[in-house]
Amino acid sequence: MSVKHEERRDQLAESALRTLGERGYARTSLREIAQHSEFSHGVVHYYFHDKTELVVHAVRYYKARCVTRYDGVVADSSTAQELLDAFAAKLVETVLDEAPMHCLWYDVRAQSMFEPALREAVTLIDRTLEEMIWRVVSRYAELAARPTALDPAAAYGVLDGVFQQALLAHVAGDETALPRLVDQVHGLMPLVLA
Repeated sequence: MSVKHEERRDQLAESALRTLGERGYARTSLREIAQHSEFSHGVVHYYFHDKTELVVHAVRYYKARCVTRYDGVVADSSTAQELLDAFAAKLVETVLDEAPMHCLWYDVRAQSMFEPALREAVTLIDRTLEEMIWRVVSRYAELAARPTALDPAAAYGVLDGVFQQALLAHVAGDETALPRLVDQVHGLMPLVLA
């Protein structure tokens, strides 16, 4: 594919993310994505065979930017406590700034259990998110001068679970969700150390 073709696919993905984030995977069609963008249904269909292909591209496009979100926290922290505080603050920031995109991710991830066409992309994205979290956990362990007690998959599972619960509570209007997330991260991170 040409660079111009890929750029147009990325533009369509960016446009689709807004609609998908508002409506969710199951409630959104290619036609609705086109109606809520500057692109016609024909253009959307020209660049993407079906909704699944567009959703996979859009979520990959979004998550490719997300996986570097905590790199600054890792690079800039000089103590374990500093890293812990900055990581918790960044988690809260991402819920506040990008809740619809995170909701879409969890929606697509759940749908992948029923739609084989989504599984490969979801598995790949999940692996990159696990690696992102492991960079944080590894640096925390290094700064604390202690080995980790969990493997990368377990550490990701624990922190992702807490994040997902906080996101759900936040979108449901629970004002205690984000302070509770900060407290949970502060309580859990020491437990990942041996």
